[in-house]
Amino acid sequence: MSTASTNSRSHRKRKAEVAASKTVAEPSSSSELSPGDVTERTWLVSSFCILAVAAFLRLYHLDLVPFHHDEGVNGNFLVRLVREGFYHYDPANYHGPTLYYFSAIIPWTLRFLFGVSAQNDYGLHTVTVRLVPALFGLATVLLVLLLRRRLGTIGALSAATLLAVSPGAVYLSRYYIHETLFVFFTLALVVAGLRYYEDGHPVYLILAAVSAALLFATKETAMISAGVLLIALLLTAVYRWLRRKSAGAGQKRRKERSSQRQVGTAQRPDVLQKYGGARMLAISVTGAVALFIAVNVILYSSFFTNFPKGIYDALKTFEFWTKTGKAAHVHPFETYIWWLLKQESPVLVLGTIGAAFVVWKPRTSFALFSALWAFGILAAYSLIPYKTPWLALNFIVPLALIGGYALQVIYELGWRPQWLIAGVMVVAIGISGYQTIALNFFNYDNDAQYYVYVYAHTRRETLKLVYELDRIATRTGQGKQIGITIVSTDYWPLPWYLREYGRVGYFGRMSNSTEPLIVASEGQGAEMEATFGERYQQVHSGLNAAGSYALRPGVNLLLYARRDALGTTSEKPPD
Repeated sequence: MSTASTNSRSHRKRKAEVAASKTVAEPSSSSELSPGDVTERTWLVSSFCILAVAAFLRLYHLDLVPFHHDEGVNGNFLVRLVREGFYHYDPANYHGPTLYYFSAIIPWTLRFLFGVSAQNDYGLHTVTVRLVPALFGLATVLLVLLLRRRLGTIGALSAATLLAVSPGAVYLSRYYIHETLFVFFTLALVVAGLRYYEDGHPVYLILAAVSAALLFATKETAMISAGVLLIALLLTAVYRWLRRKSAGAGQKRRKERSSQRQVGTAQRPDVLQKYGGARMLAISVTGAVALFIAVNVILYSSFFTNFPKGIYDALKTFEFWTKTGKAAHVHPFETYIWWLLKQESPVLVLGTIGAAFVVWKPRTSFALFSALWAFGILAAYSLIPYKTPWLALNFIVPLALIGGYALQVIYELGWRPQWLIAGVMVVAIGISGYQTIALNFFNYDNDAQYYVYVYAHTRRETLKLVYELDRIATRTGQGKQIGITIVSTDYWPLPWYLREYGRVGYFGRMSNSTEPLIVASEGQGAEMEATFGERYQQVHSGLNAAGSYALRPGVNLLLYARRDALGTTSEKPPD
């Protein structure tokens, strides 16, 4: 026979079980932690440690890795924007304007504060430039932590940790390219949209609209991401509708629905109450669309200095990139899977387990949405012949989310296997941490098959070439005004490193020159000796028999100096 005490304990147990399920299943407005959950202090300390590790990996020694070819091109746009205030979007190349305008904030601010002249590069440095994607990469980890109400405490901490130590997420956050900003805006759109759905506060709709606008102003592939997100949202909504329909198959449910139809008109305002009613919702959505358009018009028109051509080019670009997606960087369908297995195995494996949990029994709509997003975007990019390693960041983020969800589900099993969660995370952090350190701080220019993110990357020997140019320029007394002729067809990212030199000519072919320094490709060596051999002497690198400097795989450069500009020095080039 049950006693009052027994009934009370049973009731409390049922309440605890319901509260625990809400940790993931439904967001709760209560600040109370469910039984078995971590304390608020533990959450804050854990979040701080994750962000600290993410910050260190992304910010430490940002100038260690030489600029990639694409970084050099992007840096060239930034230099002109900072010095001359000029930027016009090119629909055929180089992606959207957000990277350049966000990056220009630092040198513009320093110029405003310290009165730096327009000709001075104060603030244009490898570190300050790469600081922008690094900070966006760190902010992406923070966004993951903001999903605690949907992923659960363990899920959010696990997902943030997976992303914080991901080899690719770290490597690309230290790259001056668009991808890190692009992925941040994608996740920001999801987070802001979710918060608006939950709370109905207009500020979240504004944030979602701005995130969507900046997403489209960053890269043309926004159409792919937006399409996948929309499909994932629609499929999630259909699944929820089917589940509700299945749950209402009984006679009682049918009667309730019949009753609801009769009073439907009176109930509809209650559904929209948190959005301020139907009229306010319509006004808010219209305003959000107008804001989306306005932000894109402002950025693509270069703040109306290239209007309306910039807007036309922003639409025209999809024609160019449709062709590029079929002709350049072509790889087989399964390429991304192999790349992920080689350098992102913890995220891929845990993400697959999380997706399996969702298929077996989806406990939350957001988990289902994340799984559809992760594997939908992976499938979409796999179907496109164009494949580059930096695009993998687009599915690393949602894979981390669903991977965190997998660990939350395991944690919430009746026997609370904390040791299993800890063991899995130790293994995941160990694998990813080792790969991250090896890739980002030692093998950053190693194009061996294992290091998939090192894709036609600039060799560290290029910095030795830059050092030698600086040394000779200093010795001649001409400094940054020394004349340099570049006859090599391949020379990026040299324009970034030589941005302070006032007399550099980039010819891309053999050309007559009387300048003190000439940079040629290894294949032009014989022609250089025949044309300039009497007046110029090769400056051997001492790195190989040919005395060349490796620019990137398959491209080696030779340095020649006019004989009167050469001299001996005891200085030693950097290692």
